[in-house]
Amino acid sequence: MTDDDSDVPHALVEPAGLGELEQAAAAAVSALAESADPEAFQALLRLSALVGESLGVSARTLAAAGSWAKVAEFAGTTRQAAWSRWNG
Repeated sequence: MTDDDSDVPHALVEPAGLGELEQAAAAAVSALAESADPEAFQALLRLSALVGESLGVSARTLAAAGSWAKVAEFAGTTRQAAWSRWNG
């Protein structure tokens, strides 16, 4: 870690794995949600849009590596619904 990273939580700089990264993201979102600062609300709106776009990218990546049936299985929906929602 460099001096420039001294104020950044370790989990956000070098996550040990997906679980740790998920926990760090959830903690950040929760902190924003509990804030009375209007900028925190705006940040959540931006993050919501980013997560929506990212789900589509991830679904298409998973489908390309496997199938839309697998994407649907992970999402708990039908293949047709997954394809319709995330095919782009």
